[in-house]
Amino acid sequence: MRVISVTNHKGGVGKTTSTVNIAAALNMLGKKILLIDLDPQAQLTYSVGIKDHEQRNSIYEFIKGDLKFNEVVINQDNIDVIPSSLNLSGADIELSSIAGRERLLSHALNGVDGYDFILLDCPPSLGLLTLNALTASKEIFIPIQPEFLALQGMSKLIRFVDVVIERLNKDLQITGIIITRYNKRRKLNNEVIEKIKEYFENKIFKTPIRENISLAEAPSFGQSIFQYNAKSHGAEDYLNLSKEIMERGEI
Repeated sequence: MRVISVTNHKGGVGKTTSTVNIAAALNMLGKKILLIDLDPQAQLTYSVGIKDHEQRNSIYEFIKGDLKFNEVVINQDNIDVIPSSLNLSGADIELSSIAGRERLLSHALNGVDGYDFILLDCPPSLGLLTLNALTASKEIFIPIQPEFLALQGMSKLIRFVDVVIERLNKDLQITGIIITRYNKRRKLNNEVIEKIKEYFENKIFKTPIRENISLAEAPSFGQSIFQYNAKSHGAEDYLNLSKEIMERGEI
């Protein structure tokens, strides 16, 4: 079972879009998937079509230990999902006094099995929720736009990951860099990708995710790109990326 955090503390890089569509593609390829929405904004929850998540049990109650796994998980289009809620917005403060607070998610997931992949959609921050995700994971995927401003934030994220590896989770590795919103006609995009390769040459997935309007439209319908427009570049790219994820395995 591969437990993967999809994270980047910079917003707008296609983090949730990537998490949802990788999950959908892996499911199409015969894999059993669990999605966990750790973002208080609940964008993944909305993106998979769960509209009434505020009335449902959520990841918040699960990590606090108030509810069991089968009380919070929802099957949505053949993918299991633990939704988010606005209750998470105060989690960094509310959970900060709990002993072992950085391992709450790890303990909650103890005994959860039967999945090929567990994908954690992290919030766009480096707070307690992201710390819990990284402590519970063995792998990290980092979506990044090929722009120089996006590169600037990478060093902060890498330092954070290094601290987690040193102090909390020695098995954690960055195993994939996902290039999103790619346009091969933009010289800057290609220059930035070459710069990323200097630091993460063997980590960058060969399949970039091209700019595609369907990818932006699909979440508003609560659908993956494969449900919304299976013939789009976005569907083609995420399917190829997911095949690459399966072929590569854990590094």
